Amino acid sequence: MFYWIYERMLLSQIQVLPRHICFMISGADLAAAPEKCVQVTGWCSELNTLIARQDLPADAKNQSAIQGLTFHINQLSPEELARFLPEIKKISSIARLVLHYGTTEEVSGTGLEVVVAIGKSGREEITECIRRLAENGIQPSEIDEKTLESCLTFRYDPDIVVKTGGDHLTDFLIWQSVYSELFFSDVNWKYFRRVDFLRVLRDYQSRIRRFGK
Repeated sequence: MFYWIYERMLLSQIQVLPRHICFMISGADLAAAPEKCVQVTGWCSELNTLIARQDLPADAKNQSAIQGLTFHINQLSPEELARFLPEIKKISSIARLVLHYGTTEEVSGTGLEVVVAIGKSGREEITECIRRLAENGIQPSEIDEKTLESCLTFRYDPDIVVKTGGDHLTDFLIWQSVYSELFFSDVNWKYFRRVDFLRVLRDYQSRIRRFGK
C-alpha cells in the first residue's frame, strides 16, 4: 500500500521523460533476474500509455514519450546465451525487439523499440566502423562525425544510462553516450522495482543537460 502511494506521488512529479534509456547489465545480473528486462519494458510502455491519455498537444506527447530502450548485457558463454535467450525474446510480446548477439541480428514484435545487445563492446563497434570506412575507400579528408556515425551499429544517443548495483559502467556506446546523463543505483538489478525506476526518471528531469558545453 505504501509503495503504491509513493509511486503515485513520483508519477505526479514526472513531467519530462527521456527519449532513450540505456541499462547496462552484467551476466550475473541477468542470471539473478532474467525476467527483469521484460518488466522494465512493460514499465516504459505503461508510462507512454499514461502520457498518451493526458490532455496534451500531439507535439508535447511525442516529446514526452519514451521512444527507445536499450539493454546491454556483458559477454555470455554459449551455455548462458542458450539459457537466457528465450526469456529475453519474450520482450517481443509487448514491444519491437531488436536483438544483437555475435554476428546475429533478429527483429520481432511491434511497439516501443527495445534493443538488446549481448556481448557487444563499444571498442569493437568503433573498430568495425573504421574497418568499414577503409573497405569503402573513404579518404581521411572525407571523414567527419556524420560519416563515422553512419557506420555505427547503434545509431542513437541515449539520454540516460542506468547502472544498477553501484557497479562501474561497461564500454558500450562509447561514442553515443558521451553526452548522456549517468545514473548509478545502489539497488541490485534483481531487486530493482518500478518505484526505483521512477526515481531515476525524476532525477533525470531535475538535471540541467549541457551536452558538453
